[in-house]
Amino acid sequence: MTVPYNPGMRRLRVAACQINTVMGDIDGNVAKVFDVLEELETQQVDVAVFPELTVCGYPPEDLVLKPGFVEDCADAVAKIAARTGETAVVIGSVVGDRDLFNAAMLCVNGEVVLTHHKRLLPNYAVFDERRYFTTGTLPLELAEINGVKVGLAICEDVWSPTGPMHELAAGGAEVVLVPNGSPYREGKALGRDVMISSRAADSSCAMVYVNQIGGQDELVFDGGSTIFDHEGTLVARSPLFEEHVLVADLDVRATYRKRRLDPRGQELPTPPLPVTFVSEHEPTPGPAVVPEIAPHLGRHEEIWSALVLGTRDYVQKNGFSEVGVALSGGIDSSIVVALAADALGADKVHAVLMPSRFSSDHSLSDSVKLCEALGVDHRTIPIEPGHQAFLDMLAPSFEGREEDTTEENLQSRIRGVLMMGLSNKLGWLILTTGNKSEVSVGYSTLYGDTAGGYAVIKDVWKTDVYDLCRWRNEVAGTEIIPEHVITKPPSAELRPDQRDDQSLPPYPVLDAVLQGYVEDDLTATELIAAGHDEAIVRRIVRLVDIAEYKRRQSPPGIRVSAKAFGRDRRVPITNRYRG
Repeated sequence: MTVPYNPGMRRLRVAACQINTVMGDIDGNVAKVFDVLEELETQQVDVAVFPELTVCGYPPEDLVLKPGFVEDCADAVAKIAARTGETAVVIGSVVGDRDLFNAAMLCVNGEVVLTHHKRLLPNYAVFDERRYFTTGTLPLELAEINGVKVGLAICEDVWSPTGPMHELAAGGAEVVLVPNGSPYREGKALGRDVMISSRAADSSCAMVYVNQIGGQDELVFDGGSTIFDHEGTLVARSPLFEEHVLVADLDVRATYRKRRLDPRGQELPTPPLPVTFVSEHEPTPGPAVVPEIAPHLGRHEEIWSALVLGTRDYVQKNGFSEVGVALSGGIDSSIVVALAADALGADKVHAVLMPSRFSSDHSLSDSVKLCEALGVDHRTIPIEPGHQAFLDMLAPSFEGREEDTTEENLQSRIRGVLMMGLSNKLGWLILTTGNKSEVSVGYSTLYGDTAGGYAVIKDVWKTDVYDLCRWRNEVAGTEIIPEHVITKPPSAELRPDQRDDQSLPPYPVLDAVLQGYVEDDLTATELIAAGHDEAIVRRIVRLVDIAEYKRRQSPPGIRVSAKAFGRDRRVPITNRYRG
């Protein structure tokens, strides 16, 4: 799309560079910046903005405590600054000597001309920036690019309505450039847009909000970079979950009229901020570039995309190319195989069928049907020889005792040993298949089905697993995940005629209680008062609490909710509080 050029306005051509950085790959991240700049310079871009902590990746955690790491980041900033020409570039890095700062630098014509130290350091949920960084105290300044006064802010700086955005606007900023490392959780993209629109309108400043994309351990960054004008109107938006460079022309109008007519503008203090001249050249000729606005995704597509991106990046960024999944014919292992195939390609996924004396015929046939639909390699390794050998070995020690879950768990542990053997020999990363409902209550076998390198659906409730499988089939227009897998009663198949609902409440009941206890931090007393059955609540709460030691020993998994196990939810293992 294009709009006619109005010579009465000042045009600023901006680029939101939504790139996928790799933690600690400083040289690789610099090279990626250079590749983008080479393209942008042919498009006469005035200023290009990259994500938070561009050169090292976000969040770097204890890496910043290594002096050599901080020095290498400083060298990278110098390289990028030296590479710049007329296109100004905003990059992020760790900087400091006596103290460390999360910083954004504006570089142009071979040097750094403006630096901002992040002032608001998030220390909640998955964030713990105060552990590493000092609150920025540098006086705010502006840079003038083509007659437009621009300011810098970093991520959390604009999430607070009383943050630096207020001061930048009061001091004369017309556009604020915002590098970000804003991790995904379900539904966050829409709320983020509302927040940015509000800040832009309240401040009478256009905002260029650039978010990184990619997976980093448990976190997934969804991108969705946006550009809003000074009235809070969306100008452009990048797609979610993919690298993208968003180029747009901002026709910057004098904001004094809005500030005079809008009571929000009159509340702002008025002392002007110092301004550094950066560049001035003839207006970009021709019509302005107005990109398409990428749409938001539906709930299931959004979650599926996050799981795919998180899986792909964890596998590839950690040096693996192929994965293995223990495929039981159940819905959890089936969805993990499907996600892995979407993330890596079917040729990189290996399903291992390990039937026992208790496995049903349909478990094998459903597994084979799934693999054939996806084009995934599969092999069958019966565990009966190993199972009997273990029972024989333990028989003298177990003599006189009734069979119980000990014998059931042996089967799971045998499968775990086989999967790790295949991993060692063939170089696969093993993906585990436990969902959030099972992880919550410890419905898993330590050193059995918890054995592996990455837990793909660790933060997905069982009820959502069913919905996602149905959605995936609808999108495909065919039965990728066999309908029988979705409709049959879930079972671990570790004893004759076993079903999950013999050990747990029905999953809709279980998930409702778990969401209140795990994600909303309600006590058992509060859940009972809300109408949940007391016996069920007391039982579930106890299971969640005593399973904490299992979760500490389980592999990391992708965060898609507002509170996931791991970085989000941290409770003591030794704990007698029951509420």
